[in-house]
Amino acid sequence: MERLDPASPSDGLTALHGIVTAQDPAGPVMSPRHFAARAGSGAAGERAETWVARDGGEVVGGHIGHYPPGDNGHLVILRLAVHPGRLREGIGTSLLDHAIGRVRADGRRVIVAEAAADGPGSAFAKGRGFALAGTESRMVLDLTAADWSGLELLRARAARSARDYSLERWTGPAGPDLLDDMARLMNGMNDEPLGDLKIEERRWNGDRIRAMEESTARTGLTTYTMVARHTATGEPAGFTQLLVDPCEGRGWAWQSSTSVLRPHRGRRLGLVLKLAAVTWFRACEPSIERVVTWNSTANPHMLAINRALGYEVLDGWNLWQLEM
Repeated sequence: MERLDPASPSDGLTALHGIVTAQDPAGPVMSPRHFAARAGSGAAGERAETWVARDGGEVVGGHIGHYPPGDNGHLVILRLAVHPGRLREGIGTSLLDHAIGRVRADGRRVIVAEAAADGPGSAFAKGRGFALAGTESRMVLDLTAADWSGLELLRARAARSARDYSLERWTGPAGPDLLDDMARLMNGMNDEPLGDLKIEERRWNGDRIRAMEESTARTGLTTYTMVARHTATGEPAGFTQLLVDPCEGRGWAWQSSTSVLRPHRGRRLGLVLKLAAVTWFRACEPSIERVVTWNSTANPHMLAINRALGYEVLDGWNLWQLEM
C-alpha cells in the first residue's frame, strides 16, 4: 500500500480519481481539484488518509478515510474503490483489511461507508460483515424541465404560513457576523434521522463553521446559502445550501444541507427556503441543468418537500457500518 499526499499531484491520485469516477457514471463528476481536496480533508475539515494499491505499478484501487475529531472520535468515514476491470480479485479485501488496520491503529472502533444499493459495493460490504445501518434515495431535479410557474405559485402559497420570517442570502463564505448564526443552524442538522448509525451529535461553533468553509474553498466549489430569519427577534430559523463546481463540466450541482430549527417548524419554512434558493440559484448559474441530493428514507418530510419541487429518484444507496 502507498500513502498519497493529495496536496502534491501524482499519478496515483490521478488514477484513483479515475477509478472513483468510474464507480458512479450516473451522477455528477468530482473535478480533479474537488477530488484532491476531499482526499486531503473531510467536508468539515476532518483529517484524512488516502492510500492506493498497485499491481505492477498500476493503481488498481484505493481507500480514503475521514477521521472526525472530538464528538465522533470513535469512527471513520471510509470510501473504498477498486478498478472496475479488477473486481473479484481480492483487491477490495486487501484494501479493507488495510483500512481496518489504520482505523484500529488510531484507536477507533466504527467504520461507516456508503454504496449503491444494487451495486457491487453493497454486496461486498455485506459479505465482509458490515451491517445495513440506513438507506437513502438519491434524487435529481431537472432544471430544464421544471414547472417554474407552478413552483412560483407553490412558493407564494407556502409563504403565507411564513409571514413572520424574512429571507437573506449570500454566495461563498459567511461573513464574520454570521458564523454564530450558522453554527446554530448547523446544530439543527443533528435532528436528521440516522437510522442505526453510531454517529454522535456534532457540536458546531463559529470556528468549526469557518473550518468547513475553508475546506469547501479548497475544493473550488461555490456555496449558495439561503437563511430564514424571524423578523421580530432576528433569530435564525432555518437554512439551505446549494453547491456548484465550475470545473464539473457536466451541468450538475449539489443540494446540500437543509434544516429548520425546532421552535420554527410547522410554518413551511423548509419548502419556502428550498424554493427560493433554487430559483435564485438558477438565475445565477444558467449553465446548470441538474441538481442532485441525497435524502434518508427515514425522513418523509424532506422527501415530500423534494418531490413537491420536482425531484425524482435516480437510485438508492445503502449506509453500511462495521463495529469492531
